[in-house]
Amino acid sequence: MNREKFKKYSLITLAVALFMTAFSVSARGIYQTDDAFLAETFNEQTPRSQVVWLKGDLRKTVANILGHNYAGLRIRYWHKDGRKAWILEEIGKERPITFGIITTEDKVEKVKVLAFRESRGGEIRYPAFTQQFADIKLSDNKLDRHIDGISGATLSVRAMTAVVTLALYLDKFTSQSS
Repeated sequence: MNREKFKKYSLITLAVALFMTAFSVSARGIYQTDDAFLAETFNEQTPRSQVVWLKGDLRKTVANILGHNYAGLRIRYWHKDGRKAWILEEIGKERPITFGIITTEDKVEKVKVLAFRESRGGEIRYPAFTQQFADIKLSDNKLDRHIDGISGATLSVRAMTAVVTLALYLDKFTSQSS
C-alpha cells in the first residue's frame, strides 16, 4: 500500500474511532438538577423535605426491592397536595443514575432521569420509554405490569424499574405511617 492510501485509511480510522467515542459518551450528562425537578414538580413552591429512616423490616424490604442494601440510613422525599417527589440513585452498570419520581395516590405520575453517568443505556431518559411507568402501581411489592426493555440498556432499565418500585413502596409506607 502506498503512503497516500495509508494516510487516508489512517485518517478514516481515526475519524471513526473519534465518532464512536463521542457517540458512546453522548448519553452522559445532567439533564435536570434536583432543585429544578422539585421546582417543576411543585410549581416553584417546594415544600420542606421529609425523611424515611431505613431500619428494621423497612431496611430489609428496601434491600429486597433493590437486590442490595441501600447505601444510606434515610431517604429524603417532598410531599405537598397529595404528590410526593423522590430523588433516588441506583447503579446502572458501573455508575449511579439519578432519577426523579413523582407518586400520587399509590401510583407513578412521572419518572425522569435527572443525571446519567453511564456510557450506554441513556435511551431510558426519553419519554417513549418513561411513559411506560405512568399510572403504574405495586402488587405484592412488584410493578403491576411488564416494562419493555431496551436492547443495550438492560442494566439501566433494571435500575429505573428498581427505583420506581422503591418509590411506590415508600409512597405506600409513608401514607400508612402518617
